[in-house]
Amino acid sequence: MSETYDFLFKFLVIGSAGAGKSCLLHQFIESKFKQDSNHTIGVEFGSKVVTVGGKTVKLQIWDTAGQERFRSVTRSYYRGAAGALLVYDITSRETYNALTNWLTDARTLASLNIVIILCGNKKDLDADREVTFLEASRFAQENELMFLETSALTGENVEEAFLKCARTILNKIESGELDPERMGSGVQYGDASLQQLRQPRSSQAQTRQQCTC
Repeated sequence: MSETYDFLFKFLVIGSAGAGKSCLLHQFIESKFKQDSNHTIGVEFGSKVVTVGGKTVKLQIWDTAGQERFRSVTRSYYRGAAGALLVYDITSRETYNALTNWLTDARTLASLNIVIILCGNKKDLDADREVTFLEASRFAQENELMFLETSALTGENVEEAFLKCARTILNKIESGELDPERMGSGVQYGDASLQQLRQPRSSQAQTRQQCTC
């Protein structure tokens, strides 16, 4: 049986190699930790249907390689993305310092209205922390990003990160800022929404018929 949903959102998971992007995606989709995680080569893909603000939304998520040598390959996947998780490792200053480059790529290459949430991953390794919560939240504020610390190992805030991003995109659709019928917006109507869009005319016609009886 094919799944029906109101909207389809294109998502990216971006950030430096070793930040735990693939583990975050695996935890979100499978609800378990990916034990044998190697560096992503090129791009990996996952999808999940979630309920946000009373709507059913299918998230199509592209997990991009963090190594510099794959940059030209992964950048082509940015086009038309509506949402992104920008991931760094709280125990690695190097992954945090690279955030500005990843953010520039996302804002230059993806959808104009892309919604980005900053994720400080590996929250379970707090004792080895190199980046403070306060420092990262300041970075998020300065760059107009939402911010959460997550743990792909325990699952803490993983689902919340994806849902928070999806909720913001949905708000933009409802306010008219994002149009699912516009090419490259990163959002599309699903079957359920298309049925609703077509319904009013026929139901109005039925109502008129009933009134004239």
